[in-house]
Amino acid sequence: MGAIDIIGGILLILTSVFLVIIISMQESKSDGMSAMTGATDSYLGKNGGRTLDAMLKRVTKIATIIFMVLAVAVNLVAVFL
Repeated sequence: MGAIDIIGGILLILTSVFLVIIISMQESKSDGMSAMTGATDSYLGKNGGRTLDAMLKRVTKIATIIFMVLAVAVNLVAVFL
């Protein structure tokens, strides 16, 4: 196990912990009782791109892409080195 493998493993662990934290911070998608009562769009619903939840979704997508690329790179390095 070389230094590159160790660094890659550490980066994978850090990225996965970051993903768990970010996903845990996101709001649930279940409508619950508000779907039954016919609740209308709120201010946050109309400005969804500017809310904390929208930012968390964006960060989650970016972190997931980084995680997948990093996982493939670490496996390729392990095979070829």
